[in-house]
Amino acid sequence: MKVSELVEYAVIAVLLLAVVALLFGQALGQPILLGYVETGSMEPTMEPGDGFVAIPSVLTDAPEAGDVVVFQAEELHGGGLTTHRVVRHTSEGYVTRGDANPFTDQDNVEPPVRESQIVAEALQLNGEVVVIPGLGTGVQALHGAVGAVAGVFAGLPGLSSLLRGEFSPMLLVGIGGGLIVLSLVVDVFGSSRPAGTRSRRRPNYLSIGVILLILVVLISAPATVSMVLGSGTTTVDIVSSQSPSENPLVVSPGESATVEYRLINKGYVPMMTVVEAGHPDVTFGQTVFVVSGQESATTTLTIRAPQQTGAYTREITEQRYLPILPQSLILTLHAIHPWVAIAAIDVLLVVGALALGIVTLGMSPVRLRTVGRNISFVEQLKRRFL
Repeated sequence: MKVSELVEYAVIAVLLLAVVALLFGQALGQPILLGYVETGSMEPTMEPGDGFVAIPSVLTDAPEAGDVVVFQAEELHGGGLTTHRVVRHTSEGYVTRGDANPFTDQDNVEPPVRESQIVAEALQLNGEVVVIPGLGTGVQALHGAVGAVAGVFAGLPGLSSLLRGEFSPMLLVGIGGGLIVLSLVVDVFGSSRPAGTRSRRRPNYLSIGVILLILVVLISAPATVSMVLGSGTTTVDIVSSQSPSENPLVVSPGESATVEYRLINKGYVPMMTVVEAGHPDVTFGQTVFVVSGQESATTTLTIRAPQQTGAYTREITEQRYLPILPQSLILTLHAIHPWVAIAAIDVLLVVGALALGIVTLGMSPVRLRTVGRNISFVEQLKRRFL
């Protein structure tokens, strides 16, 4: 294979990875590599449906005035991810505003944005956001098809129990039946190669190992990024005061305050979240949640004020996992280290991807040209889409 062909295949693999990452990000409610805006609040910089390159906050410096960030809002649009521009930084947090809005978010209902709320930053070159026109519009058009496919898999026996952290033997029956049906479909529609067309040369055959590697990366990489970037630390402030107020987090020294703590899953895929406090004075009514897509869960958060007066900050950690393993197993691995649990989930994803690839494609090299026409797979893509 020529160097130019290798470069072309690499470009296609990167594009596929970007598309899959975007779909994963939208399904999980967490931007991965790419994001897009749904409203006109960022006009004229970005029109509704325009996309942008989302750089995870762990890879960027602290935002500055003029940067466009993606943050987990508390009040805007009922809470959820919001893409707005940083106006300035104060002691309480960042002041943000959509380019089309006459007032800042903080002039409306949103509290100052803490750095822990920022999950990504839009890539800018020479001070201008790198915009991908119409990217979000295309993704929204695909959501219907993705939803239909998800509906089919949702009917797989035992899958709903697995997503709740309960293993059901019926899941094995459903997976086995699905693989059998998929194998039959491939046999009927994928093996119609006429006799006598086999060539001694194999310039347009791709190794099954390469295809399986691409399949594994496309499935496991976005899932891993979503679990890592979807997790993080947030803070809650408690004020120990001799003059408690109506604010539930301003209490007398040594007293406790109890407030509602809510987790929101803005994606379409169920997520398991483990909530942990970084201080013994902070307790939760419930620490493990499996939240369905587009749903939320609430629990109680109790904080005890220190005996000495003053304002104190307490950290809360949220660790998210794809609930494809039994909940008890994930919790056991999480107790060792979150990365151990993520690695176990990745192993299951890799095994599943390999099984899917082997069942559908077999172990022989895959031909990348049509019968009777010496046109490479890359050239076919060029003629179809370019």
